Amino acid sequence: MSLKLFVILGAVAGFIALVQWRAGSHESRARAETPPAGEIVNIDGVPVHYKVMGQGPDLILIHGASGNLNDFTLGFTQRLTGRYRVILFDRPGLGWTGRPKGHGGAWNNREETPFEQAALLQKAADRIGVSTPIVLGHSFGGIVALAWGLSRPDDTAALVLVASVAEPWPGKLGWTYTVNGSAPGGALFVPLITAFVPEIYVSTSIESIFKPQKAPHGYADHIGVGLTLRRDSLRANAQQVNALRPHVVDMQKSYGSLQMPIEMIHGDADTIVPLDIHARVLVQDVPNGALVVLPGQGHMPQHTAPDAVEAAIDRAATRAGLR
Repeated sequence: MSLKLFVILGAVAGFIALVQWRAGSHESRARAETPPAGEIVNIDGVPVHYKVMGQGPDLILIHGASGNLNDFTLGFTQRLTGRYRVILFDRPGLGWTGRPKGHGGAWNNREETPFEQAALLQKAADRIGVSTPIVLGHSFGGIVALAWGLSRPDDTAALVLVASVAEPWPGKLGWTYTVNGSAPGGALFVPLITAFVPEIYVSTSIESIFKPQKAPHGYADHIGVGLTLRRDSLRANAQQVNALRPHVVDMQKSYGSLQMPIEMIHGDADTIVPLDIHARVLVQDVPNGALVVLPGQGHMPQHTAPDAVEAAIDRAATRAGLR
């Protein structure tokens, strides 16, 4: 081996070691700064993080992409706990919930389907005594809520879909999902993000999610964005989003079988999950759906229009005979 090649290989090895060390250091700090907010239950060898608050009919809240259950606890759940038993879950691979066997790993890009995610959370809900819940899903959590209803139609009181993914969309997702959701990208590119992503990128991403509204003060710290930037969580999120569309195409064929009340609430300024592609189509696909459009609202109405989301939950409870 020539000296030049030896030096190049040594430099590459050194850079890889630096990236992995720095990524691991950031992950350790994230875990320390944002510990579990609730309890952990072991389901088939998978840790599932949940939090239970309040009393009343069971209401499950499922967060969206790149998030965790803390997204709902910055003021929103406090509106509900006086009349609902609120159960929050971290979805697989995000927050403090693990990934089922066969998923995860640097070179494994197998995603958890909406039905697989719903099944894991349903087992956790059964373990903690949840009974005939209203299931609310925000954004990506909405397609998991729909899978919940499809797989347990007789044991789901109602669905509440907030800025929810529901229908097949045209075109492709951004290149970051394609790269990070692939096996090579997950192994090689994701650690670079964990190690070196600048704070300005994080703040800009949060701003784009909330547009045209502003994120609440302290939002990033409250949800713990460092948890989202862990290597395993970045991979899980990218794989789930990147592979989602074919599952939505299949699920759409069964929407007509959903007989429970379905309340949809969606902003007409949502550019992340557009109203006209998702909620306006879904309300025609289900037999018992109702849609409320929020003028001028973007993708995060649980923060920017909480009265409207709270009212949607109450309407679902009334229609389901729980109030």
